[in-house]
Amino acid sequence: MGFPAKLKNMNLYLDGIGHSGIVQEVTLPKLALKMAEWRGGGMLGPLQVDQGLEKMELEATVGGLIAGMLRQFGIGSFDGVHARFAGAFQEEGGGAVRVLEVNVLGRWTTIDLGQQKVGDDTQHKGTFAVAYYELNVDGENWLTIDFLSMVFLVFGVDRYEEIRNAVSD
Repeated sequence: MGFPAKLKNMNLYLDGIGHSGIVQEVTLPKLALKMAEWRGGGMLGPLQVDQGLEKMELEATVGGLIAGMLRQFGIGSFDGVHARFAGAFQEEGGGAVRVLEVNVLGRWTTIDLGQQKVGDDTQHKGTFAVAYYELNVDGENWLTIDFLSMVFLVFGVDRYEEIRNAVSD
């Protein structure tokens, strides 16, 4: 019988600079296929047709003032900022620790400095548009998505290799 591994600690790195003690919450990018409904003649009902991937975003909530997000805000390229999430997940039954690492390249699209009130806790939030996504667990690559290069690797299987090759020079 297995037990769940629960997040015990984490950190967020922006262009290699860690924000331990400052980062409060990170929402990792949602993985979603872009699907379109199709029902052709002779079909009993509609099917969902794969149209690629939906946009991906990372969200971060930090306490106090953080210069890192603002310093990077407005960068002109799709993949101008590197953000890395590192999480330590510990299995409740046996105590084994697993490392979840998510690397993304992209840029900040929104920075919300929030409500400011003397004596209250302050939080700042940022939304990051993802152009490149890589998910590794215990050093093993589980998923790599590169929108600009049309790469979609799942446990080493390139789901878009034939499509990419069909339209490449």
